[in-house]
Amino acid sequence: MRLLSTVLVPLALVGALAWNAVTDHRARGGDVADTASSAAHHCHARGTGLLVLPDPRCTPGRTNPDVTQATIGRTICIRGWTRTVRPPESVTEPIKRRLIGLYRDYAGSRLPSYELDHLIPLELGGAPSDERNLWPEVDYAGISSQTYYRNPKDRLERILNRRVCAGQMSLARARALIASDWVAAYRRYVR
Repeated sequence: MRLLSTVLVPLALVGALAWNAVTDHRARGGDVADTASSAAHHCHARGTGLLVLPDPRCTPGRTNPDVTQATIGRTICIRGWTRTVRPPESVTEPIKRRLIGLYRDYAGSRLPSYELDHLIPLELGGAPSDERNLWPEVDYAGISSQTYYRNPKDRLERILNRRVCAGQMSLARARALIASDWVAAYRRYVR
C-alpha cells in the first residue's frame, strides 16, 4: 500500500502540473494546437449541412467578464455595442487559419469558405478573441452562387439577445442554450 501511494501521488502531481501549464498557456493567449496535451488532438465539427456544431473539446465557449446580468443595460442591450468589442480581421485571420488547421474536417478547404464565429456570440457577451470561443463556421453566403443563405445562428443570436434585453430570459440561460447546442435552440426559438 505504501509503495502504491508513493507512485500514485507523484503521478497525480505531474498530471496536475501539466494541466496547469496547459490552462495557463491558454489563458496567456496560446492556442489549443500548440499545447502539449493536445498535440495529437484534432477537432471535428458535428452535424451536416447548414446546422453544424463545433467540437466542444476545442470550442467550449468563453464569456466576456465585462458582460454580466447586472451590466447588460450598458453593454449588450445598447445598439452598436458589439462593434466596440469585435476584434479586427488582423487579429481574427491568424486565429481562423490555426483553427481550420485543427478542424481536420476542413482539410484542403479554402480560407474564404469559412467565417470565424463566436460560439457564445458578442450579442450575449461572448469573449471577443479567446480561441476557446471561436471556431471556423461554414460561410453560408458562399454555399451557392444561385442562392444566398443567411446564417441561421445569426438569427438565433438576435432572438436570444432580444429576449435577454426584454427580461424574458436570463443571460446565463441564453448563453447555456447557445453554447451547449445552438441547433436545438434554433429549432426551439426560431422555427
